[in-house]
Amino acid sequence: MFKKISLTIAGMMVAGSALAAGTPYHEGTATIVKPTDDRNPLTEIISGIDFRKDMIRDMQADEFENPGMLTVEYGEGIWDMPDGSKGLSMADVWEDCSGVAADVAGTVYPRYHEGAGKVLTLEQQINFCRENAMGAAPYKWEKADMLGMTAYIRYMANGSTINVNVDGPANSMFKKGEELYYERVGQLDMSCAHCHEDNYGNYIRADMLSQGNINGFPTYRVKWNGIGSTHRRFRGCNKNIRATALPYGHEDYVALELYLAWRGNGLTVETPAVRQ
Repeated sequence: MFKKISLTIAGMMVAGSALAAGTPYHEGTATIVKPTDDRNPLTEIISGIDFRKDMIRDMQADEFENPGMLTVEYGEGIWDMPDGSKGLSMADVWEDCSGVAADVAGTVYPRYHEGAGKVLTLEQQINFCRENAMGAAPYKWEKADMLGMTAYIRYMANGSTINVNVDGPANSMFKKGEELYYERVGQLDMSCAHCHEDNYGNYIRADMLSQGNINGFPTYRVKWNGIGSTHRRFRGCNKNIRATALPYGHEDYVALELYLAWRGNGLTVETPAVRQ
């Protein structure tokens, strides 16, 4: 039964498509990056914005019109704000605590952190620094302070090239993320690859499927009427295929985020991106 539903969904995507798979909405003007790592299954890497209509593209490009900039500005305000028992701000502790310059951090996460002994997302790195270097309480994942801080750190690297390292101690999580990307789950028996590798450039209902690259997160979605994290998007995808949504920061989501970030190596940071 599940395979029949899955095939029906896939057929709807192809039958309803105005374009062949792999053809971006803005063919001819899209920025296409060639992967430099032969492990990447894609032959071309395209940002999600190149699959969006002009209204969304224009909104993202204009910082005065981009609603995600309000979250960036909020994050800028708390970046220098002392907090916790040590009276220090994130600006005071970031580089020593994380091991990476603030204006580069937006290009390298998720990243293995020796002090934590594991791969951390940007959100987890922020909370590691708050708890260990500032003596402050951790931020809640999808609340204003965390979204503001992640958006501001990513924004500081805007226009810089994504360069996520998946070798060395990060490799086991990378392999786990790769497995999860191709694993069929949920009542619709679908994987991430069904939409974002096999059918990018095709329509599902009125929405064109992208490659699922995450170089613009945290992202403002019109549907959300606000900005959200990569893990919020993962949870939404799980619900769409009637799979169990995992908690924010779950190890599987960290592994999947690491794999997806690596797939987009060579793209530039576009935070805050805008999507419908």
